[in-house]
Amino acid sequence: MGADRSARRLWRRCSRLVDGLDLPAPFDAGAFIALVARTRGRDIQLMPVAYRPHTPCGLLITTDHADCILYAADTTPLHQQHILLHEAAHLICGHHETSPAASAAAELLLPHLPSDLVRRVLGRTVYTLPQEAEAELVASLILNRASRLQRSQDSAPPPGQDEARLRSLFGAPPPAPPGDTAGARPGRQRRTPDGSTRG
Repeated sequence: MGADRSARRLWRRCSRLVDGLDLPAPFDAGAFIALVARTRGRDIQLMPVAYRPHTPCGLLITTDHADCILYAADTTPLHQQHILLHEAAHLICGHHETSPAASAAAELLLPHLPSDLVRRVLGRTVYTLPQEAEAELVASLILNRASRLQRSQDSAPPPGQDEARLRSLFGAPPPAPPGDTAGARPGRQRRTPDGSTRG
């Protein structure tokens, strides 16, 4: 019961955050992050790096003057997009304010960056940590909302399955029924040969 309540709270909090975001159309992760930077009044630099074993595929580094998102250069564009959104989600959720100080991964991937400039580091490593789970959900909800907006622009009805799939993936219970009439379907009227109708 407590886990359900906690999952509902997480889902509501993340949904509110994502619903309040401006999304570029057509959606592009780089353009979205530029919007986030303008809203925050702080530069966000995107830096592709070569993947190395035992390092995160994405890293958020906060300095005094800017935020840097490092992402694997040698992966698929779809994976890169999700890495970028996951790291941006840390900023949107405010995780950078309480994240740990500089890490060995940051020093390995950016050896030229003086360690005294680095204030905070977040890396995509352990997804069971609350901050990582929240960032992952926000990134997924951003992509889901962008997809819904694109479908509505294309005049195609939303299938309604994306939200159910995300709820299932992140352990959120299904939404509460809207009322007693939930699921009720109006009777289908059939016309008889004499012109009258019957249910």
